[in-house]
Amino acid sequence: MEKKRNMPIKKTADNKSPRFKKDNTSDRRPGRFSERPRRDFVDELNEGLILEGRNAVLEAVNSGRTIDKILVKNGPVEGSINVIVAKAKEKGIVIGEVSKTRLDELSQSGNHQGIIAMCPAHEYVEVSDILKIARDKNEDPFIIILDGITDPHNLGAIMRTADCCGAHGIIIPKRRTALLTGIVSKTSAGAIEYVPVAKVTNLAQVIEDLKKEGLWIASGHTHGKPYFKSDLKGPIALVIGSEGEGISKIIEKKSDFLLKIPMYGEISSLNASVAAGLLMYEVVRQRKFI
Repeated sequence: MEKKRNMPIKKTADNKSPRFKKDNTSDRRPGRFSERPRRDFVDELNEGLILEGRNAVLEAVNSGRTIDKILVKNGPVEGSINVIVAKAKEKGIVIGEVSKTRLDELSQSGNHQGIIAMCPAHEYVEVSDILKIARDKNEDPFIIILDGITDPHNLGAIMRTADCCGAHGIIIPKRRTALLTGIVSKTSAGAIEYVPVAKVTNLAQVIEDLKKEGLWIASGHTHGKPYFKSDLKGPIALVIGSEGEGISKIIEKKSDFLLKIPMYGEISSLNASVAAGLLMYEVVRQRKFI
């Protein structure tokens, strides 16, 4: 596919784009809680990254501490939990219902009082911060977008490769994704300290905004063009989908072109972090060696 978009990377006085804002919108989905998290989401919790008990969670919400999600015992709730849920939803924090048994399994103190909060192992940034890193280095932006990567080990491995290949940052959705937990930190082998991660509400809208900033959107897909025959030079964002489902339909439609990794064996797909590594280093090859 011949590239035709040739837009400069826009700059403002503070090098930030007003289009990219922190993820602080409130949840407008119907019902008392935003969603019931799938088990693989909850399994990301690990020691040192959770707050439990009503007072601890309420103080964290009031103080503005970054919280990825709050888990509440399903069924009727009363008293201060309602207050916590209301305040958390105002700040756009994901609220999920789980069983008391699951909360018991996650609890370290044995006194969770029906509520546990999950905090990230590292702070998130804004998309504009990632673009600024590229500008400060006088480089074309190189961004990794993860669509449906729920395995924290895959996220950590992708972060490690992203750092090694010089990517400026990673963008993940607010929901249905692995988050910055201790597992991710360990798997990244320290890359979590160097690779900024932005968590956004709407990936599709962010992709549109990145296009306006001059980036090309290249997504991994089984029906795409072989990645080593595609032009990956210039400002680019690589989209990596989940192993099982790949990228979502809406992201596929918004992509400028699709990248296929040829398969010659009996297995039809690669591990997501391996596929991401191949595509990232093809960008490196085209930028620095041809």
